[in-house]
Amino acid sequence: MRRLLLIPALLAALLWSAPCFAQARSQLGPLCTTETTPADQMIDACTKIIALKVFSGERLATIYFWRAVGWNKKGNYAQVISDATEALRLKPSTAVYNLRGSAYFDKGEYDIAIADFNDALRMGPPSGIIFHNRGNVYRSKGDYAKAIADYDAAIKAGPKSAFSYQNRGASKRALGDLDGALADINEAVRIDPSLPQPLISRAVIWRAKGEIERAIADTSEAIRLAKAKAPVNIMTPPGSVLISAYTQRGLSYEAKGDAALAKEDYASVLEGVASDAGSKANQATAKVRLALLKEADAAPRKTAAAPAAESSPAAPPAASVTAPAPPAAPVRAAATGRRVALVIGNGAYAHVKALPNPPNDARAIARSLRDIGFTVSEGLDLDRGTMQKTINDFLREAARSQIAVVYYAGHGVQVDGRNYLVPVDIEFKPGSRATDAMVDMDTIMAGLDDQIRTNILILDACRNNPMAPQQASAGPSRGIEAGSGLAAPASLGSGSTLGAGTLIALATAPGQVALDGEGANSPFSAALSRHVGTPGLEVQQMLTRVRAEVVAATKGKQVPWSNSSLLGEVYLAEQ
Repeated sequence: MRRLLLIPALLAALLWSAPCFAQARSQLGPLCTTETTPADQMIDACTKIIALKVFSGERLATIYFWRAVGWNKKGNYAQVISDATEALRLKPSTAVYNLRGSAYFDKGEYDIAIADFNDALRMGPPSGIIFHNRGNVYRSKGDYAKAIADYDAAIKAGPKSAFSYQNRGASKRALGDLDGALADINEAVRIDPSLPQPLISRAVIWRAKGEIERAIADTSEAIRLAKAKAPVNIMTPPGSVLISAYTQRGLSYEAKGDAALAKEDYASVLEGVASDAGSKANQATAKVRLALLKEADAAPRKTAAAPAAESSPAAPPAASVTAPAPPAAPVRAAATGRRVALVIGNGAYAHVKALPNPPNDARAIARSLRDIGFTVSEGLDLDRGTMQKTINDFLREAARSQIAVVYYAGHGVQVDGRNYLVPVDIEFKPGSRATDAMVDMDTIMAGLDDQIRTNILILDACRNNPMAPQQASAGPSRGIEAGSGLAAPASLGSGSTLGAGTLIALATAPGQVALDGEGANSPFSAALSRHVGTPGLEVQQMLTRVRAEVVAATKGKQVPWSNSSLLGEVYLAEQ
């Protein structure tokens, strides 16, 4: 989104000057090389020209470039890359490197995209368009300082670039400079009031500031503008502007407490066609948020329970769930905002190896988080239904929070590179869809994904592989085997969190097995519960202390792992 196209200097008149092409040049030539030609017509015309085999070298490279532009209009980035690569083979150019780099960016392959933009800049002369597009990649990678430097260069080259002001503002917002971000995005709106994208970015700032009505007003206007006139920049992925606008307005309505309008917007997000990584992440979030709101509508209203007779002892429950409790200590809302946590400990497995310590671990972590002011939802030994309901209730609660912490202890597995949390009633049977009986971590991450929230996910869930040596089927004919330990997440916050950031911590390195411990707690949770409440200790420094303690306690057999896209210092316990 918000990328810019560099048109090659080769003129169409030169391209079609070949006498042998006289019959078709009046029709195919302009269709292939005119920026406003509809995508299918452009691709068809360029394909017919290539099939005639009358051009070679630089002229043929130009035809492949324009066909790649046509594929880009359709959001088919694999074909963009294929045609751009062929064009580069024939005749390297800044324009083609820019186009291919943008396609890699849309696919989420950021390092390759940066390499293409670097090659474009090396070919020269330096272009504000290339700086802008490379800045977009750095911003998506969370390297906001480099992104801002590139946007500075883009603005210096083109002071009237509304998109560069907008994206520089988005980078400043991600770093917490809301006023600086607002100034940049207001300048983008002033330069071109017809653009919907700056209004979407400004709405995120309004929501971060708690000005929900302004956020709704800006996203509503962005939707109106996008519907009235499709984005003229052919580098903007199809449908991405409306998908982004509806997502942000849905989050705003949900923050306001208007579930009905939020559901309408999330449904509109899912109706769009997502081709780029950001739009796909927005749809993943909308899908989870919509399901949560629908589930809340379908839930029966609670009625007061009749008091139980003293002579009728209650049967022991299969699962224990503790609803969120008020913070034990006052929290300075202006400094930290609302902070919520979900803590689950599963150990009493019926059909796979039971684990003695996860419930103890969960109790210890829940107590530590309550002591430092978190509102905690706690669940022990949860079956599939109860576990999913507990998670969904928490995700609804987290929609209005600034910091959300998720802690899970128990069995966890990776299947085809995705991580799953295992409820206590799991039963693995050959030929069954075992993943349907577990909880997908990607769903939790999509439900938490938001540009104004900090997410901390801590998994002490690598204690062994409960599926080994059993096998489960992911589909009618495809066999899979669960890997050891958990997988390193492919993205943080589903790839779209460009705001407060996400930190994921595992009790041990990806693919490795953690220890359940011989005492009352696992080595990881014992260390975590000792350090999580340390006043004034930044969260990544806290995890470093935990890591050192676990390594020492296990004699190097277990090394905790973490990955972070946090944009600054985060303190769970204030000084």
